[in-house]
Amino acid sequence: MDTLSVWRGTAAPTGYAMLSGDVTCDVLIIGGGITGVTLADLLAEQKTANPPRVVLLEADEIGTGTTGNSTGNLYETLSSGLRQVADKWGAEVARQVVSERRTAVNFIEERCRLLPDVGFRRCDLVEWADAAHNEAIRQEFNALTAAGCAVERGSSIPAPLPPAEGEVLVLRNQAQFQPQAYVVALARRAAEAGCTIHEHSRVLEIDHKAKRAVTASGSVTARDIVMATHSPKGVHLVHTEMPVHREYALALEWTPDAPPGPGTFWWKATEHLSIRRLQAGNRHFLICAGQEHKVGVHNATAGMIALENLAKKYFGERPVTHRWSAQNYRGADALPYIGRNHSGCFIATGFGTDGLTWGTVAARLIAAELLGHKSAFADLVKPGRLSPVKGGKSILEENVLVVKQLVKDYLTRPQNEKLAALKAGDSAIVDAEGETFAAYRAPDGELFAVSPVCTHVGCKVHWNSVETSWDCPCHGSRFRPDGTVIEGPALSPLKRKHTPDLAQGDPAA
Repeated sequence: MDTLSVWRGTAAPTGYAMLSGDVTCDVLIIGGGITGVTLADLLAEQKTANPPRVVLLEADEIGTGTTGNSTGNLYETLSSGLRQVADKWGAEVARQVVSERRTAVNFIEERCRLLPDVGFRRCDLVEWADAAHNEAIRQEFNALTAAGCAVERGSSIPAPLPPAEGEVLVLRNQAQFQPQAYVVALARRAAEAGCTIHEHSRVLEIDHKAKRAVTASGSVTARDIVMATHSPKGVHLVHTEMPVHREYALALEWTPDAPPGPGTFWWKATEHLSIRRLQAGNRHFLICAGQEHKVGVHNATAGMIALENLAKKYFGERPVTHRWSAQNYRGADALPYIGRNHSGCFIATGFGTDGLTWGTVAARLIAAELLGHKSAFADLVKPGRLSPVKGGKSILEENVLVVKQLVKDYLTRPQNEKLAALKAGDSAIVDAEGETFAAYRAPDGELFAVSPVCTHVGCKVHWNSVETSWDCPCHGSRFRPDGTVIEGPALSPLKRKHTPDLAQGDPAA
């Protein structure tokens, strides 16, 4: 299945060279999403006598990770509810969260005035539910009001959106943009100001003590390393605290005058939908994102089909132009992890599905600290905090799930499949010559066989039929059929097996 997002499909391409050779700099940024690119821009624009020398390494192309697979919505609240922050941390912290996120949205708006064709606009965020979830909407209204947000009660929802069965919450003056176009343009601005950007430069090894990152074609040694990789690379304590989910999305062909109008629409019912419109040139799209699914243990095809059926139910038989998904890591205590951790590197993770705004907050916080102006909010979200009362239940649940998954996968026998028997498009965990393999046969007939053991902490990977990837249910590492790392904390690829000999020696061949 083609999973190119509508953002990536309608934005300009990039073309930065791969890292070649060994270089040194002041700040190395790993990751070319909104966090890394914003940080690069903030550091590169410094007009001091000795501005920091900045290098940014992106494993693939700028924005092609979570940023280019998001919903493009910007807001001062949280998709999981500001009430969670208020419940765990109190009203004052909730106000601080709103203030930081509101400032970040304003910052993006200011940057967008300097950048071409990034589609920024102010709009309302509308939230409603079915009868079973009306109490949550009421509590959210109260939390937003207490935090000083411009929130009102609405009276109805425009067709063809799912109807409201109770209160409607309207949060004024939020925003939307084209996230891929934004980071591409912002990266160009940073590069013109002196930042060195390298694409197709995946980091394979990080020496935290020497502050050195190694790629297949070179290395970078820096005074400071920032892992703006959505989930920090390698093994870190925060991995034990963060549930990992995927969210599927699609774009429908739409007509210019058809409702709904401008706005971000969240239907928080038993079935969940996030809805917004997009105009790209002369084309109009309606974008729908569905429910979250636990990485590695869900049926990806069923999740995408459920979203398509829901979109069809409310918006009719419209052509689906794009299908995609994105991964999110949620902080155990409702706040992200931003700052320097035990490794000595800066990390920025735990954003949930609010990463465009949190990523901008993170870049501003890290830039301030690197330039000697640490923010008070930085102490609140520092990675080393321990909040057993606020996040203990989530941490326990996540680690119980990881242990269960490890035990289940190592006790469960491989599927009764043989390598040579796999048909085009099929995948399976199989036995061959006394070994177990994660195998996939591509539509052109090529057979890929790799180790099924994730190189992060040893969990068994599971097949994602929508993204054509092997996904780890423990901490969210994902791999291509040939074993190459796509995302997540894993640094090393799954070991590739020599398939021709195996297939020929297979009893079923």
